[in-house]
Amino acid sequence: MTVTAAPADATSASTPAPAPPARLRVAWLVAGLVAVVVVAVAGLVVGPVALSPVAVLRELVGLPTRLTTQQVDIVEQIRLPRVILGLAVGGTLSLCGASYQGVFRNPLADPYLLGAAAGAGLGVTLVIVGSSTGAATPTAVPIAAFIGALVAVALAYALGSSAGGRASTASLILAGVAVASFLTALQTYVQQRNQDTIREVYSWILGRLSSASWHDVGVLLIYAAPAWVVLLAHRRVLDVLALGDDEATTLGLHARRSRLVVIVAASLGTAAAVSVSGLIAFVGIIVPHTVRLIAGRSHRVVLPLSLLFGAAFLALTDLLARTLSSPAEVPIGVVTSFLGAPFFILVLRSTRRSVEP
Repeated sequence: MTVTAAPADATSASTPAPAPPARLRVAWLVAGLVAVVVVAVAGLVVGPVALSPVAVLRELVGLPTRLTTQQVDIVEQIRLPRVILGLAVGGTLSLCGASYQGVFRNPLADPYLLGAAAGAGLGVTLVIVGSSTGAATPTAVPIAAFIGALVAVALAYALGSSAGGRASTASLILAGVAVASFLTALQTYVQQRNQDTIREVYSWILGRLSSASWHDVGVLLIYAAPAWVVLLAHRRVLDVLALGDDEATTLGLHARRSRLVVIVAASLGTAAAVSVSGLIAFVGIIVPHTVRLIAGRSHRVVLPLSLLFGAAFLALTDLLARTLSSPAEVPIGVVTSFLGAPFFILVLRSTRRSVEP
């Protein structure tokens, strides 16, 4: 009896007990909701035509206002769909980024890790080039981006799985880089062969919400909302996967199947966001890392707060993009890249310090 018990005692002494799981505090949840509301109201009232916040809020809830018919159209047909689309795209990219970082256990992972952006870009390029008028229809562009992104993710996963029969974290990352490089090269070749469409393709690649419509909002939510549900439902699973596959299996979790579900859901959300907004980089890195710094590292906390603060971040970035050089607009992808590149360098430096002996 004593001989059997000794190894167990030794093991328990050498392995620290896991910390109790962090819980989502009501204060942080309220802060995220307040940020979303404040930024949304600012997006509705700020612009070439300044509007009263009180009048806009009264209009939204159906109370009488002094807004003219033209002002009502500006709110309901131009600014409101743009704000909602910005909130939905930002929340989706941030949530998917946090999920990728958790499932790959890589703090540098983002929604474009598996080549989704490159696949979407190639799909849109092919549609624009193949259009008889040189301008793709509003319906064809998001569908092409969506299909291209999912095909790229499927190729990356298949390539990663071919290495030893299973898709490990390292093989998936390397496969994503390879697929993205190949599809980007193919897109560049198509563009060079059809130079008359380069300007339209680049306007999409730089990211834009200026042409947001209720149709875009509907297209995004149809695919992104299920992805939100699946990813938020797996926030505890990601905490278990963070311990490693062996530990997760010991706890009764099917690690490979759970990882596949998260990857598919995050890729679906990313593809939906990219299909309606173009390529908007770094949102999936900036917001999740900021949430971890201020609220904790547990995915029970990181995922829901990333959804809220990511929504507020991109809506605020879009507000800056359309006011900094008013009446002209700066592509929102340029603004996020300007903010995200230094942030990425800081994350990279901190990651290297954490792994150095």
